[in-house]
Amino acid sequence: MQNPVTLLFRALLLFVRNRVHFRGADGVEIEDRGERFRGFRRVVVDAPERPPPRATFRVRFAFRNLSPAANRRLSLIPIPFIVAQPGFRSKTWLLGETTGDFMGWYEFDTVEAAQAYRASLPLRMMRRRAAPGSLTYAVTVTVSGRAEQPGSYGAGQPRSYGMGQPKPYGAGEPRPRGAEGKEP
Repeated sequence: MQNPVTLLFRALLLFVRNRVHFRGADGVEIEDRGERFRGFRRVVVDAPERPPPRATFRVRFAFRNLSPAANRRLSLIPIPFIVAQPGFRSKTWLLGETTGDFMGWYEFDTVEAAQAYRASLPLRMMRRRAAPGSLTYAVTVTVSGRAEQPGSYGAGQPRSYGMGQPKPYGAGEPRPRGAEGKEP
């Protein structure tokens, strides 16, 4: 179980050392299960001495009671708890055009760090706000040191991305609605 005070202290150090940066996600588009998602925010923790990220964690869910606009504003609150996660590199927030579902696409140093995020404080908070049966997630290994994620390492920055290409790790693919991934 993660200690919120420890996470806040670690986040504070990252912010004070100017290692946390917000970058635009305008123009970022991802296709998932027939729906187009558009990016609206991105946060990155600088890591100049580390190799490119080796894993991504993606989560999709519908909010139980809040509108997408309200949730977009409230999604700022857990940022310190997200950037303080071990091995965290970046997160892109996206919103589904049709359903209003939210998607988070994270980069981590290792597959183990991405898998550990399933039991993190931010994901536990997300589960409480998600509509029953709507939360799905997947961990994928990055291919050839290039993350299959918007704004990530590699040449160029295309404007749209598909989610069907990454090499799966374990189950890897998103689970259908109602079949939420289980805690480790």
